[in-house]
Amino acid sequence: MLVAKGFRQKEGINYFDIYALVARITFIIILLALSSVYNLYVHQIDVKTTFLNEELDEEVYMEQLEGFALLGNEHKVCKLIKSLYGLKQIPKQWHENLIL
Repeated sequence: MLVAKGFRQKEGINYFDIYALVARITFIIILLALSSVYNLYVHQIDVKTTFLNEELDEEVYMEQLEGFALLGNEHKVCKLIKSLYGLKQIPKQWHENLIL
């Protein structure tokens, strides 16, 4: 698995906003109680893999991986088209696309 070095990103330069979607336990309990009262089905999805399919709105560049750079091209970088794990701006961007 390829993971971006998000710890090297600088706020305001490499990204502007971050987002962490959090559900309170009281909301989950109410949701499950209502689904039980009204005989509804509850489904769960895994959103971790969704981040890998997210299109990037901004230009993001990544250094080449050690051991994979061709001789004479070590100074070149990779332009990312889709997101990678570790990028700080991806959860916010994914949430914005989910709402739209």
